Amino acid sequence: MYIHQSSRTPLAKKIVYWASTILISAMMVLSGLGMLMTHAKEGYSALGYPSYFPFILGPAKLLGVIALLAPVPRVLKHWAYAGFTFTFISAFISHLAFKDAGHAFGSVLALGLLFTSYLSMPRPKGV
Repeated sequence: MYIHQSSRTPLAKKIVYWASTILISAMMVLSGLGMLMTHAKEGYSALGYPSYFPFILGPAKLLGVIALLAPVPRVLKHWAYAGFTFTFISAFISHLAFKDAGHAFGSVLALGLLFTSYLSMPRPKGV
């Protein structure tokens, strides 16, 4: 049987959007703040990144969270989603390269949560 409309109600879609967006935002705030701590340099050095890398990526994550949660133009939200996508894919590859399957799997889960947020994001009328 073919059902023309989605089986999910608009309210359910909003709940999925906000739940996934808040979870991914919380993860990125914790990660971004953690990167600004001095001990973060050691972890990234172990993955082969330069010691200054966390001080670039940390603030970028925090700005991305602001773009996801604040009423900003959609293009900024799309850039935040793209930036987080590249971050999770890069983290996945980095952890696999250093045989850290646990963190690599976490990157895949975070990417799935990010896609859930993006795909459930409210669209303007007519789009």
